[in-house]
Amino acid sequence: MRLVIFTEPQQGASYEDLRRVAQLAEEAGYDGFFRSDHYLAMGGDGLPGPTDAWVTLAGLAVQTSRIRLGTLVTSATFRLPGPLAISVAQVDAMSGGRVELGLGGGWFQAEHTGYGIPFPPLGERFDRLEEQLEIVTGLWTTPQGETYGFDGKHYQILGSPALPKPAQSPRPPIIVGGAGKKRTPALAARYADEFNTPFAKIDDLPAMYDRVREASRAIGRDTPPAFSAAAVLCVGRDDAEVARRAAAIGREVDEMRGNGGIVGTPDQVVDILGRYARAGASRIYLQTLDLSDLDHVELVASAVAPQLG
Repeated sequence: MRLVIFTEPQQGASYEDLRRVAQLAEEAGYDGFFRSDHYLAMGGDGLPGPTDAWVTLAGLAVQTSRIRLGTLVTSATFRLPGPLAISVAQVDAMSGGRVELGLGGGWFQAEHTGYGIPFPPLGERFDRLEEQLEIVTGLWTTPQGETYGFDGKHYQILGSPALPKPAQSPRPPIIVGGAGKKRTPALAARYADEFNTPFAKIDDLPAMYDRVREASRAIGRDTPPAFSAAAVLCVGRDDAEVARRAAAIGREVDEMRGNGGIVGTPDQVVDILGRYARAGASRIYLQTLDLSDLDHVELVASAVAPQLG
């Protein structure tokens, strides 16, 4: 089981907060450091204000050396696909080939209206996401010296030199996720290296993964994407410490446990992660909400990770 620290900086974090956690996660042996891509807090004041996901990852690319870096997930409504492909390729080169792109359709309307970003209806957002996945992967994989073109409903590209190329070949991994029953599995089957289920109950995961397997078979893809899950993290050495950490993030222990949270003492959490593994997940994104609590990150690395297969 691969463990990733997953942060929500829109809730209130500076770049320095993120740097400290990312560097500690690298030192502690985590597989990756990922962040959400949001511009508005979901409760609370969000001070000091949002940080841009790809600006953050560019900084971390040169201030870390081993850990994987990525978004869960970048919204297709935030950026045009050509400039997004350039940004991610550049950060991949800056990191020496450690970047992964999670890309989704966008869902949080308030952050769009709050920062002047158009927010199309759901169907159009999915259409734009599909075209963006086609364009970004197409630009990256076009052989050097050739040009790339695309004539879609929402985006048109003519004679692009398809540069720069990312450090990873043929391209950085693509992550697609969500709970949709038709279009999401189809997009994951066609474009994704990894399919992520965000904050779902563990018992629901096998059916969600099976839909991606079926969609993969339908297009002749022999090996489906890898499967992962995101879940809130709340671990303590004893029940009192678990309760203290839950209170610090404004959550209830039983509520988090009932919704697939990685919650409890180290031994309890090992059992929960075992359930995720049996459901089919090979990578877990640990939603770490209190970025000042560095002991939390260290505890999971020292008391949980060594017990995992």
